[in-house]
Amino acid sequence: MRFTSAWVNLLCMLISLNIENFALVDRLELDFGAGLNVLTGETGAGKSIILDALDAALGGKVSGRAVRSGADRAVIEATFRLDGSLHTWLVEQGIEALADGADDATHLVCSREMTAGKGSVRSRSRVNGVVVNKQQIEELRDRLVEITAQGQTVQLGQPSLQREWLDGFGGAAVLAQREAIAQHYAAYQQATQALEKRRQLEQQRQQQLDLFEYQVKELREAALDDPDELDHLEQERQRLGHTVELKEHSYAVYQALYENDEGQACADLLGRAEGLLTDMVTYDSELQPVLNLVADALAQVEEAGRHINTYGDGLEADPDRLQEVEQRIIQLKGICRKYGPTLAEAIAHYQQLQGDLDSLTGGGQSLEDLERQVQKRQTELTQVCAVLTQLRQTAATQLEQQLVGELKPLAMDKVQFQVSITPITPTATGADRITFLFSPNPGEPLQPLSDIASGGEMSRFLLALKSCFSQVDPIGTMVFDEIDTGVSGRVAQAIAEKLHQLGQRHQVLCVTHQPLIAAMATSHFRVGKQVIDLPAEAPAPASRNGRRKSSKPKTAAPAPDAAPSGGDDVRTVVRVTSLSEQDRKQELAALVGGTDQEAIAFAESLLSQAAQIRAGYGG
Repeated sequence: MRFTSAWVNLLCMLISLNIENFALVDRLELDFGAGLNVLTGETGAGKSIILDALDAALGGKVSGRAVRSGADRAVIEATFRLDGSLHTWLVEQGIEALADGADDATHLVCSREMTAGKGSVRSRSRVNGVVVNKQQIEELRDRLVEITAQGQTVQLGQPSLQREWLDGFGGAAVLAQREAIAQHYAAYQQATQALEKRRQLEQQRQQQLDLFEYQVKELREAALDDPDELDHLEQERQRLGHTVELKEHSYAVYQALYENDEGQACADLLGRAEGLLTDMVTYDSELQPVLNLVADALAQVEEAGRHINTYGDGLEADPDRLQEVEQRIIQLKGICRKYGPTLAEAIAHYQQLQGDLDSLTGGGQSLEDLERQVQKRQTELTQVCAVLTQLRQTAATQLEQQLVGELKPLAMDKVQFQVSITPITPTATGADRITFLFSPNPGEPLQPLSDIASGGEMSRFLLALKSCFSQVDPIGTMVFDEIDTGVSGRVAQAIAEKLHQLGQRHQVLCVTHQPLIAAMATSHFRVGKQVIDLPAEAPAPASRNGRRKSSKPKTAAPAPDAAPSGGDDVRTVVRVTSLSEQDRKQELAALVGGTDQEAIAFAESLLSQAAQIRAGYGG
């Protein structure tokens, strides 16, 4: 796709959207241009599905019905023309840009594959064929598109969003100050919690001090230093309690191995075998390995005999030590029942008690120190909040001026708008309550936007707000889903001109029912539903770079299918057609409610008027 000189500075924009098996779409391949791209069609024709598909390709939430009924998976690809900042982002992520031989610019392809499961959808996102995570695709989405969906006007009245919009309009300085406040607020909260904990300890100090001291004394006197001591003592008690048996058994083992008054011991038998094998080796050297094994066995048996003899000689009954061990075991088991259940846990409890006792007796920070720390953190938080308030006041003044300027051409020339900034207790987002105050009619007092604005006024306000944001934080593609809700006549014409103006700086995609807006389009698409015979077309194979290959020439929409044969083997699909100038007349006539000559003449007048308006804006 080539761009005229009028769009030479519009480097980042959506150039194509390919959809396969998404909702009611079997397959669509759409090419978008610069300026104002308009989608029209009857209510329920599937216009919003196209925008939902774009949203899904950029990481938006999808429902369990996202994959077309009867299909296993859906694939959506959104291809964008790149600008310099996105090149930088791709380099940071280790992703290569895609070159297109038909275009001097490089491209970026955001694709999402969704697989149907039992009541859910599993999906994977890719950028230029590289799998990316949710955070990456959301970050990229913020750089590519601004989507204003149906019902978003309801959110205009939410104070939290009004604050976010004002801060976003304020730019980097405001956002940086917000970050600083978040850090100071966290430090203030930490200091406050430490003080509160110490105050609670102070209230409980007297009643806990005696208990802690008693427990620490008991555990200290128990001399707990080895978490395995109880196991070792149990083993020692077993040995001391069975000294006689151990001595008798060690003597019997010694006799069996080394010295036996009643018969030959193991060592005697092995010695006899060794002698015989020594003689045999003289005649047959192949027996040498056997002789070596018997010799090794004899040496080990003799060594075992000496060891068991030494062990038996060393065994002595020690009733005093046995009593000490049993008393220590009783002591440690009592400790475990109170502070355990294991000895290791009792030792850990002892260490914690020492810290708690240290705090109670003044070993930690004093209440005065903690109170001074809280006061210091509060003062710092108040100071950074004051800086943010000043920045917000500056941004508010600029937003008031720009927004009123944007609203006046939208048939709201007497509108009043004010950003009210009132103090509140400092939070992580500052110490200000932000309220958008609005008065659409002269002589009427300013009131909160959500209390006074009508649906049509909300739509215009939102459009003006988005226009203001686009000037301070430009984005390539702006999407509006029925921004014209609740308006008609002169207001609709004003919105149409505003959308065209936005199209001078951005690519705009707009779903509309208004013929006045549709007439201003640079590119016009008609969306409709069609019933086709089964089976549906086979899916196209995927290319190496993650983009879908088509087995037919790329067009804005598939050619109309033959009339369905009827019966049960039919499906409903969404079709999109890029309209010629003659087709636009028919579509505009349908939007105004007729296809007769009078309606066609009216459509021609709308297109003529739109051409004159566009010429007046220089495009």
